[in-house]
Amino acid sequence: MQAYYIIGLMSGTSLDGIDLCYAQFYNNGTESYALLHGKTIEYTSEFQKQLRKANQCSALELMQLDTDLGIFFGEQIKLFIKENNIQQIDAIASHGHTIFHNPQHHLSTQIGSPAQIYAITGIKTIADFRSIDVALGGQGAPLVPIGDQQLFSNYSSCLNLGGIANISFDQQQKRIAYDICMCNMALNYLALKLGHSYDKNGNIASSGQINLKLLEDLNQFHYFSSEPPKSLGREQFDDWYLPLLENSSISVPDMMATTVEHIGMQIGKNIPKGNCLLTGGGVFNTSLINALKKHTQSTLEIPNNNLIEYKEALVFAYLGMLRLTNRKNTLSSVTGARRDSIGGCLYG
Repeated sequence: MQAYYIIGLMSGTSLDGIDLCYAQFYNNGTESYALLHGKTIEYTSEFQKQLRKANQCSALELMQLDTDLGIFFGEQIKLFIKENNIQQIDAIASHGHTIFHNPQHHLSTQIGSPAQIYAITGIKTIADFRSIDVALGGQGAPLVPIGDQQLFSNYSSCLNLGGIANISFDQQQKRIAYDICMCNMALNYLALKLGHSYDKNGNIASSGQINLKLLEDLNQFHYFSSEPPKSLGREQFDDWYLPLLENSSISVPDMMATTVEHIGMQIGKNIPKGNCLLTGGGVFNTSLINALKKHTQSTLEIPNNNLIEYKEALVFAYLGMLRLTNRKNTLSSVTGARRDSIGGCLYG
């Protein structure tokens, strides 16, 4: 039984930092994994500021940010390896950080130069997982569902509460998945208005009141009535959510409470019956979890903290392993592409 040892790196739309995990993958009749080490590295306020405004950069500025972020990733991975005395690594799988996601125009752009990661670590690096699927007419997202299907098949569905909430489940013997709505991207934006990077335990939301007018406006986003495959990016947050929040005259706690209720309602409509695995930073938001419980009859299962925090990094490590072994890692049933594909460019 051959085992593969991969470091996975994930930088999400919530901009809270990067998640690193070191995992072992092997097949003993089914795909199995061991999450050996994990770490979250917060972005500096300067990096957060640059990434938040990266979609407004000049071409030269964006390329410089791509290089700088790749150097940061490489240095953090090297430190992670040293801290944990990691001896065996077959590859690094880096999702990078999404700046543009517009599959309707055949593009999805992640930065964090994999060439720099390889140059700094000397370890084979896999990145750019989305481009092939987009070129094949797909959404290029979500990519995690093949990991959900193969590694977490004991759950009816898998829900990630990250910057964007997304879900995956089997339907008519096919895996389907899609982004549901904005999640921590919206909540962190509101928390920043009060000087916090996020709403710890959902305390701000719990202090506010739901505003029915704003709730109705948030629930009218045309995306919610469209059928999968579909995906969201910062573009939709800037074009739809941001004006509604910016133009509202209610208090920030009331906006937070209303947004949490909105997220709970939208997710509740999309969780199929059965047991649902919950992961992502939003799991630690008590107000959000209470809203979810209110709007679904499904059983919500919260795993240990390691899986909550590092599941997406783990799955990107798994996608890297599949790329390394020349096996499909992107499902057309999820993305709407013309066929399944093997995504990821190899450096080194």
